[in-house]
Amino acid sequence: MAQRALPQSKEALLKSYNKRLKDDVKSLLDNFSEIIKLARVEEETQVSRMTQCEEDHFEMLVRASNIVRAGESLMKLVTDLKQYLILNDFPSANEAIGQTARNMLSMQQESDRKL
Repeated sequence: MAQRALPQSKEALLKSYNKRLKDDVKSLLDNFSEIIKLARVEEETQVSRMTQCEEDHFEMLVRASNIVRAGESLMKLVTDLKQYLILNDFPSANEAIGQTARNMLSMQQESDRKL
């Protein structure tokens, strides 16, 4: 039963990573698109030009902050993926340990032969 629970938790973790990736990339794209939309020239409205400029400036700051937050979240995701790979890559770790053991055994046999 424990063996069965482990792959499900790994699968859930990988789905979580995938969802975080999609959400952060979507946030980057949406906020960048909205900043680009703010660059358009507006026609005269009832809101004064200075008020509109201040509002646009504030919105750009908020959206830029959202872009930075999404970028930091992506960097954290990369760190989490690296950590996951390092901690859960048992076949590679076992192969490296086996290779080292074979090398040491070979060196031991060679040393014994020389003695």
